Amino acid sequence: MPRESYQDKLDDLREDVLYMSEVVLERLRLGLDALEQKDEELAQEVIEGDHEVNQMYLELEQDCIDLLALQQPVASDLRFIAASFKIITDLERIADLATNLGDYSLEAEEDVFPEVDIQTVADVTIEMVEAAMDGYANQDADTCYEISETDDEVDALCERASEAVVRDLIEREVTDEATEEEVERLMGDVSRLLLTIRDLERVGDHAVNIAARTLYMVENDADLIY
Repeated sequence: MPRESYQDKLDDLREDVLYMSEVVLERLRLGLDALEQKDEELAQEVIEGDHEVNQMYLELEQDCIDLLALQQPVASDLRFIAASFKIITDLERIADLATNLGDYSLEAEEDVFPEVDIQTVADVTIEMVEAAMDGYANQDADTCYEISETDDEVDALCERASEAVVRDLIEREVTDEATEEEVERLMGDVSRLLLTIRDLERVGDHAVNIAARTLYMVENDADLIY
């Protein structure tokens, strides 16, 4: 394959990975909106849209394999292809977490813990993914380290949110008149909220993974990979 054509393929891969990230982030935002608004139609859109992301992932995976097979890449190109492959894996998993949010919203009936600020956690994690993809697009090593530091903030936010849910549940009085159905509904809402917090924390973890692979791609530095 002519070198110019090979470079075009590398450029196309970068653009396609960035496009996939835009689709995934939109799915994540829709999942959060569905959960906040208890919007069944929006939730179904997120759930059904997961197939599109999975198909995109498979096509990009094949592109990476083809690039490795068509021409023996130099070290920098090899790191780029390997990093891109790992990044689309993280993006696909973020899309799965967005689908989880759609599933939770179908079952949620009311805000039993309105004092728990899920949106703040969500905003920070979305910004982390956006920054991670900007670092990938611009080959910016400094951004990668900043994202790793922000993850500590997300972990702390998630820990405080989970503690608030558990504390409220302990302090809440369940009267003798409460039916078994009412108790089960409360426990279901608690479970979904804790799962939402956990999933958002995982989104942050995937953003760190993306940053780690970008750092390795740019500087051959595995410092953030774990």
